[in-house]
Amino acid sequence: MTKVVVTGGSGKAGRAAIRELLEHDYDVINVDVMRPAENLVPFYQVDLTDYGMTVAVLHGADVVVHMAANPAPDNNPLEGAERFYGNTMSTYHIFNAACKLGIQRVVWASSETTLGLPFDDPQPEFVPIDESHTLYPNSSYALSKVVSEEMARQFYRWSGTSFVGLRFSNIMSGREAYERFPSFWDDAHKRKGNLWGYIDDRDVAQACRKGIEADVVGAEAVIIAAGDTVMNRPSRDLMAEVYPGVPVRTLTHPFGTLLSNEGAKRAIGYEPQHSWREFLSI
Repeated sequence: MTKVVVTGGSGKAGRAAIRELLEHDYDVINVDVMRPAENLVPFYQVDLTDYGMTVAVLHGADVVVHMAANPAPDNNPLEGAERFYGNTMSTYHIFNAACKLGIQRVVWASSETTLGLPFDDPQPEFVPIDESHTLYPNSSYALSKVVSEEMARQFYRWSGTSFVGLRFSNIMSGREAYERFPSFWDDAHKRKGNLWGYIDDRDVAQACRKGIEADVVGAEAVIIAAGDTVMNRPSRDLMAEVYPGVPVRTLTHPFGTLLSNEGAKRAIGYEPQHSWREFLSI
């Protein structure tokens, strides 16, 4: 069995990834600073800003799925030093330890925030945004992810370990999360900050597994979002109201995502399977 260390496995996305991996017969351990709400797999309480502890807990692993981070974006890139340090150093330690130990694949959580959220200054260059879009980190959280994407490229160059960065959109888990969506529908500006994007935690888990299984060499970073938006209005109508000057390229369907999944489809075979429409009717 392939042994996978999942960091941040006690969190929302990490729990979903662990369940997916167990269903596909992986041998999984959870590494986190917080104890899990349910004991799905062996758990190790580790501070990943400690390099020695990081090396020790990755010893014997075949793959790392690195989901651990302080997930709260801040609104000022000149603040948030503690968040930036924690996220960047823990990722550096994971990448470095994986390379030192000869682990050949690291799948890790980057973020949609690298792309320019909240898209006020500048506005999007085009939509659906894809991996060719300029990165505009507007918070210390987003900056930590941009720095980590560059670290992945350099660690690959130094070691040959491959990295799959997953730029997750806003993660939703369960019916309760989707029951909030109708409260967005009266005002397109309420969720414009990430181009009305989201991702079901089950598709987060799918992306993690496919990141492990894909034939990837190098350091990829791909957008992972649902196939639609959080809104009940066509995507072109949303753009015409909120971002009238931004070019709208081809959409997969009238309500299609404005955070393109095409790069993820090509790189790792990701296909969004879940939508809020499973839970709500319009």
